[in-house]
Amino acid sequence: MTSGSPKGSPNGSPVTTAVSGGVAQVALNRPDKRNALDRVTLSALGEALARCAADTNVRMVQLTGTGNVFCAGADLTEMQAQAHASEEENLAHARTLAKVLSALDSFPKPTLARVNGDGYGGALGLIAACDIVVVVESAKFAFTEVRLGIIPAVVSPFVLAKIGESAALRYFLTAETMSAATLKQIGLAHETVPADELDATCGGIIDAILKGAPGAQAAAKALIRDAQLAPSQRGVAAMDMATRLARLRVQAEAQEGFAAFFAKRKAAWRPD
Repeated sequence: MTSGSPKGSPNGSPVTTAVSGGVAQVALNRPDKRNALDRVTLSALGEALARCAADTNVRMVQLTGTGNVFCAGADLTEMQAQAHASEEENLAHARTLAKVLSALDSFPKPTLARVNGDGYGGALGLIAACDIVVVVESAKFAFTEVRLGIIPAVVSPFVLAKIGESAALRYFLTAETMSAATLKQIGLAHETVPADELDATCGGIIDAILKGAPGAQAAAKALIRDAQLAPSQRGVAAMDMATRLARLRVQAEAQEGFAAFFAKRKAAWRPD
């Protein structure tokens, strides 16, 4: 399997895919932009996941980032432009992320997030939508949306399923930086390891997955989803949350948040 056409990144395709030994290595490939999720990248990721789901040679997917950052979340330059777009255009934009998260969350094969560096905003949605997560212990994370005048809307159905209401209330409202240890403590990571142990740890999990029967693993994933009420509705909920986000992006508070960010000043609601 090869990746799609080289759009969105001077280093090639914004998402690369390589299959070996039953494992599809899917990598966000915009290291010059900290692997930020613009629409082109999200579309490429969605296409890569669809190909992997259909490829009988793929037993599982490992998702990672190129370079030293896993994913910086939404591409803020693109989001700044969306502040001047209509609510309908914002809705279409937000639904692009919703579709990718839903596809990853409902993926029929095991998924492993190899989190090789920092992750913010939408990156935490990708992490939450993966089955198993291994994080390098030096990485930092945050739900930064409220500091821009918006909310972590689209990722919330997937994140809340992992961390619960209590942790969400703290970290959605404060936008505090979280360590890898915190990510594990609240349920978004299974393992935190030194950088030089990341590949070995992921390799051990991959070996364990490949020992299982593909049909049984697919059935086990379906069982986990169907045994609960909320998870089966995550994709629908994400679409609803996309509507909420689209409405917020065109409001004065969001425009002030982005204006302050790019002007490197405090937003109007920040204390002196």
